[in-house]
Amino acid sequence: MRQSFARFILAVCVFVLALTGSAVARAQSTIKQPRQRTLYSFEAEPHVVAGLADPPGLGAGTGLGVGFRGTVELLDNGFIPKLNNSVGIGFGIDYLRYDGWQGPRDTCEEFATAPSGVPVCVRTSGGGGGGHVNYFYLPIVLQWNFWLHKRWSVFGEPGLALYLQDRDLQFTPLVLFVGGRYHLNDRITLTMRVGYPAFSFGVSFLL
Repeated sequence: MRQSFARFILAVCVFVLALTGSAVARAQSTIKQPRQRTLYSFEAEPHVVAGLADPPGLGAGTGLGVGFRGTVELLDNGFIPKLNNSVGIGFGIDYLRYDGWQGPRDTCEEFATAPSGVPVCVRTSGGGGGGHVNYFYLPIVLQWNFWLHKRWSVFGEPGLALYLQDRDLQFTPLVLFVGGRYHLNDRITLTMRVGYPAFSFGVSFLL
């Protein structure tokens, strides 16, 4: 009997806490309250980067590195006036090092003739790949933010990018990132971003 009563009391407490938490969450929701957020002019975001997919132009596997993204706010009330949204332009640089890169084959220095008469390379000018490649990624994006809650915001970032693989500069006409922030306080957030070719995690400072 006592165990059943204790379970009942525990269930009631859990239910009350769930209702209270839900009410608090609704009270803190800001998505339908335009400009109910920290107003800022510039977002500075240092981060670590993981290249989980092959970057443009390379078959390089997984890369690791560091980067920085800066975003200048353009509209403090964005494209949907009734929602708490804002728009900025972002720019940055990411550095990734890809180890174990299987790059172009080395130049053949010596051929031998197989029994079938087909020439076969028996000596090359290098070690046959397996080195590393340095990769710099320079995105320019339009950042569209949605301020959902006192603690949470999300964003999408369509744009374009330049990328530099060692000394070879190339252009990517379309990139797309999505991400979110957990707000530690009014000015500092933990920020995660997913896109091609890299994933990033860092800290944002709303200045």
